[in-house]
Amino acid sequence: MITTNLVLFKGKQVRKTLHNEEWWFVIADVIIVLTESTNPTQYLKNLRNRDIELDSLFNSMDKGGVQFEPPLGLPFSTAGGMQNVLCWNTEGIFRLIQSIPSPKAEPFKRWLAKVGYERVQEIENPELAMKRTRMLYKLKGYSEGWIEKRLRGIAIREELTDEWQKRGAQEQKDYEILTAEISKATFGITPSEYKKLKGLKRQNLRDHMDDFELIFNMLGERATTEIHRTEDSKGVSKLRADAKAGGDIAGGARKKLEERLGRSVVSKNNFLQKTESKKRLGK
Repeated sequence: MITTNLVLFKGKQVRKTLHNEEWWFVIADVIIVLTESTNPTQYLKNLRNRDIELDSLFNSMDKGGVQFEPPLGLPFSTAGGMQNVLCWNTEGIFRLIQSIPSPKAEPFKRWLAKVGYERVQEIENPELAMKRTRMLYKLKGYSEGWIEKRLRGIAIREELTDEWQKRGAQEQKDYEILTAEISKATFGITPSEYKKLKGLKRQNLRDHMDDFELIFNMLGERATTEIHRTEDSKGVSKLRADAKAGGDIAGGARKKLEERLGRSVVSKNNFLQKTESKKRLGK
């Protein structure tokens, strides 16, 4: 199972994922936190050009007698499917920080050490990981009811991607295609079109869905998982047909609800807009 999580450093989001029983952090997120760069990819490229030793660690397992695992492209579940994002483990991130001039470096190191300790706690008690995710969303201002649906959606999504991996979907493009099939059949639009409708860029689409959108998204993905298992599907072609079938089930339910309500479930509203609205109203 792919286990990912979101943590906050001084209000900024840092993504992390489990690899070989330790946390690996998204390098771009760390660079944004420390430098507020709008182009972390270019910043990293310039950093590697300036720091030859750091650059060598991206390709070498051994430098100066100290073992460093090089950064890896690790899979993250996104609105566009599974995507490989460049990550580094705690030791690697500490080394990266040494090359970045930032007044936030020392506080970030202390924060990073604390996050590493939390991983030890989570191994001993897996419920802590879920509790921390719940608290993160609560601090952002989401309601308890929405959080329950979002966490359930995360579990359903991970179940589905596990099935895809076991049944022949290996490439990033495969996950994107399968996710798009479910979304198009469920909502009539692909994830990229959905994000454009809501005015999103890097943000996670599901974090900006309302209750009905989350529910129908879960239904489409859960139905697809069950079809895979029932029919013992193998190969991307069959998985794609199943994805459309699972999405059609959710899409049919959505259309019936829309007929009864007299309005579309698919909404351009997002959590960012709601947050800004509350700020303007002084709430």
